[in-house]
Amino acid sequence: MAAVEIRPGIFWVGVNDRVTDLFEGQWPLPHGVSYNSYLVVGEKAALIDSVKAAFAEELLGNIAQVMDPARIDFLVVNHMEPDHSGALPVLRRVVPHAPILAAAPALPMLARFYGITGGVRAVPDGAALDLGGKRLSFHPIPFVHWPETMATYEATEKVLFPCDAFGSFGALEGALFDDEADLALYEPEAVRYFANIVGMHTKPVLRAIEVLAALEIAVIAPSHGLVWRNDPSRIVDLYARLSRMEGERAVTVVYGSMYDHTRRMADAVACGVTAAGLPVKVVDAARVHPSFVLAEAWLRRGLVLGSPTYDTGIFPAVEHALRLIARKRLANRVVGLFGSAGWQGGAVRKMAEEVAELGWELVDKLEFKGAPVREDLAAGEELGRRVAERVKA
Repeated sequence: MAAVEIRPGIFWVGVNDRVTDLFEGQWPLPHGVSYNSYLVVGEKAALIDSVKAAFAEELLGNIAQVMDPARIDFLVVNHMEPDHSGALPVLRRVVPHAPILAAAPALPMLARFYGITGGVRAVPDGAALDLGGKRLSFHPIPFVHWPETMATYEATEKVLFPCDAFGSFGALEGALFDDEADLALYEPEAVRYFANIVGMHTKPVLRAIEVLAALEIAVIAPSHGLVWRNDPSRIVDLYARLSRMEGERAVTVVYGSMYDHTRRMADAVACGVTAAGLPVKVVDAARVHPSFVLAEAWLRRGLVLGSPTYDTGIFPAVEHALRLIARKRLANRVVGLFGSAGWQGGAVRKMAEEVAELGWELVDKLEFKGAPVREDLAAGEELGRRVAERVKA
């Protein structure tokens, strides 16, 4: 994409990445991802965030559509993660005179990551920078999702640049703004981005939302995904709901199955949920990447886990998904458990131990031997109904 003016004197100059398969080396990117960099031009010019190192030349080309990159006066670093800071060594060579502005905790990272120690300024909370016709201020939002993260605000056009806050997976599909894009594509990727990247830091996200609420915001321009100019409250509200871990009044069924026994029970559980009047999503943990399983679990208040006993324990795909959910500290879930066993059980008991450690509300559990018979499937439907009724309550 070419440079886009998002407000007078404020330009998106970022890049789309459709070639990286795994974000942070582990999260699949079926729809790609964008690295959003912004140029704020008054009498002086500031570049807010950069891009992954491999895309530095493309970034410079986009900046050149607006101005000579060598005339940039300031480089603002909201966050040191290399998908936002990777082009800094190239930018430093192009504009050696431009100070790098960042929160104080970022300075040792600049030295360790890139050997940059000179021409760096730590900006305190609320510090202002007058560009002549444009005014920037800097607001720390630590642990969203690294300790040095800050947001930058441009006061004349009321544009917030919050870096990873309010971001999303998904490359820009020819549209930059929320009123131009298919939100049915972007919002699920925003949920998955939140759950996997930011989700471990829900309290800092809620604190950041509270701090930034003091600013008059017309546009939210994050470092990944859409720029929200039509309804910026929509993405803030989504992040707030996800941070509170409320979950929709619905149920996610996550299961693994070796020989279809547990899969059949998962279908029975789902029927019970539907009969109780709630929506349900069934996910095969062995065939869906854990990042998607986590997002589905984050969306709904009810969670039913099903696993055959494998090596006296939990089926590995289900165990992996459960451990990721636990690592991200998902709370406030109403849970049911089921599992099949051959000659002995173990999966249900061990899942129950995990659930107890997480403090989730365990409604009921069900274990059956071999293939489920009619009575087993009826018990599975009842399990689904009981979890759904508890979610409704």
